[in-house]
Amino acid sequence: MRGQRVLLLVGFLLPGLLLSETAKILTLSLMGFKEGEKSYNVINWLLPEDFNKEFKKSFDFFMEETLGGRSTFEHYFNILEQLGLQCSHLLRRHDIMNSLKNENFDLVVVETFDYCPFLVAEKLGRPFVSFLPTSFGTVDFGPPSPLSYVPVFHSLLTDRMDFWGRVKNFLMFFNFCMRQRRIHSAFDKTIKEHFPEGPRPVLSHLLKKAELWFVNSDFAFEFARPLLPNTVYVGGLLAKPIKPVPQEFENFIAKFGDSGFVLVTLGSMVSVIRSQEVPKEMNAAFARLPQGVIWKYKASHWPKDIKLAANVKLVDWLPQNDLLGHPHIRLFVTHGGMNSVMEAIQHGVPMVGIPILGDQYENMLRVEARNFGVSIRLKQLKAETLALKMKQVMEDKRYKSAVVAASIIRRSHPLTPAQRLVGWIDHILQTGGAAHLKPHALQQPWYEQYLLDVLLFLLVATLGTAWLCGKLLGLVARWLCGSRKLKKA
Repeated sequence: MRGQRVLLLVGFLLPGLLLSETAKILTLSLMGFKEGEKSYNVINWLLPEDFNKEFKKSFDFFMEETLGGRSTFEHYFNILEQLGLQCSHLLRRHDIMNSLKNENFDLVVVETFDYCPFLVAEKLGRPFVSFLPTSFGTVDFGPPSPLSYVPVFHSLLTDRMDFWGRVKNFLMFFNFCMRQRRIHSAFDKTIKEHFPEGPRPVLSHLLKKAELWFVNSDFAFEFARPLLPNTVYVGGLLAKPIKPVPQEFENFIAKFGDSGFVLVTLGSMVSVIRSQEVPKEMNAAFARLPQGVIWKYKASHWPKDIKLAANVKLVDWLPQNDLLGHPHIRLFVTHGGMNSVMEAIQHGVPMVGIPILGDQYENMLRVEARNFGVSIRLKQLKAETLALKMKQVMEDKRYKSAVVAASIIRRSHPLTPAQRLVGWIDHILQTGGAAHLKPHALQQPWYEQYLLDVLLFLLVATLGTAWLCGKLLGLVARWLCGSRKLKKA
């Protein structure tokens, strides 16, 4: 792909174009550079201070409500409206937008955290591909989704549904569609402000306009389902070769010998938790284990009135990939983020999940369905329950066997995720787009896709034919009756 100019647009959760770790790996994969080289430029931009304060206030409130089990869709929608306003601020920056236009990129890669990158790509008038960092069903971009075995996002169903499961999935589908429309409406003001009325884009159409969709998942994890030719699984992009862990970790692990150690990371959002109950219960659970516990948790945030268990090591940072690949690891306690789950599968490590928000519940549902581990809800977290679940997963060899089998599937792909991503992008750059990979169904209205117009026609034709036959039979019957009367007379 050398010689091709590619623009990467990341979701705008925080002010500015932030290059996340996923986006960084995407960039390095696309450009074919080694991680030490300068392979990209970062465009920074600042929002008005009052907007930053309002956004931070809304986001902190959303996280507090979510972690307290009180979140609603309205709280989430409020964040999306803030992102829509944030997108308007960016599109008003003519210096940035004109600079991007003048670069004349061959392709735009959008990360689907929010929908602003789609609008920027449309404004630039360049072809684009999309990267979905979360679970498959979080965004509807047109793939076939038979409701009999493809669970709707947030339904918490597997692909093996009984009758009532299919009823629930069918009803959840309508709820999902309504929520998708509402989510898209959060960017209506932005679209009206920055696009002329005639060719004004529609978000649902923009999603289907993407040349390719790269999904951060894998067949070893996701339920088998039909995919369109322009949809490619690239789960495991963050996978790196294992390196020796720093000596301080090695010294700690050595203390526990063959018992091994447990790795605990609950993601960046866990720092918002202000309650002391969660660390207290987790610490008490870890104290019951014979294994050592390496826990990513800022020591400065540790409650002063809770004595840290003797077998627990708190660290502000840890080399997660290298620790998951360590021969003495026994268990991974995770929030269920997609990248963490993919890394655990890559190294064949069973999991205990504590999902906190977003797609993490669905991810852990799949972990349980695949027998890679178990999960426990944050609001139900108690020391005894967590300790029992951890011992269950470590002592029952079925969990380890299942995740090792999935690791073999992951590793046996003929191409790495980065090779698949780069190969497919090279393909569409050489062929001038992915029109040959997109079925005509993406341009059809929903009633045509589901043949509702055909069914309506056949129903009307059948009823009309039945009505005509009835009329004809009535006429024949009356004629016969009239003939008999004339003969008798």
